[in-house]
Amino acid sequence: MRDAKTLEVLVLGNRDWLRPWEATNPEAPQSFDFRSMVRGLLRQYDQQIGVPFVIELNGVIVGQLNVANILYGAVSSAVIGYWVVPELGGQAIAGRGIAPIAVALAADYLMGPMSLHRVEVNIVPENSKSLRVAEKLGFRHEGLKQRYIHINGEWRDHYVFALTREDLVSEPDGGGVLSRFKSGRVPNLTYPWRVEN
Repeated sequence: MRDAKTLEVLVLGNRDWLRPWEATNPEAPQSFDFRSMVRGLLRQYDQQIGVPFVIELNGVIVGQLNVANILYGAVSSAVIGYWVVPELGGQAIAGRGIAPIAVALAADYLMGPMSLHRVEVNIVPENSKSLRVAEKLGFRHEGLKQRYIHINGEWRDHYVFALTREDLVSEPDGGGVLSRFKSGRVPNLTYPWRVEN
């Protein structure tokens, strides 16, 4: 709960940057009740169906990462969503590898201590910065979900990306997503929006 006000300031102060990718509720007016949002995230955590995180740089909150739709048993999967601000206090944040590291850490936690099999990320096709995060981490492109999430006032298509434990089997010493990213061992995959020469 102590992070609610900081998140509110970040989101409201970066409306132009975040609005095009922001999930909205088609049944309700747009609201910025961050205390209620955080309470909802903590309820999901208590029910073991979600895990909320803040993204920090040098101890300062610069974004948010949420794990949602955690399923156990035969499905054993979860979905990651995230954002970072473009800059804070005159210091560039976006484009410095902060989002890929946060997503890699979360994926390693989900497939490590939480013992999930699959981690998914869904991205609006026009969000080139988030598409680059998926590429940098070697998330496999699996297709397009049509009108999947209500974003910025309309139902939007999303590319779906995933990693499974099998994708990481060849990592030395049981290294995970972060290890292969930092060591440059991410596979060079084909993505439909990238033109190969």
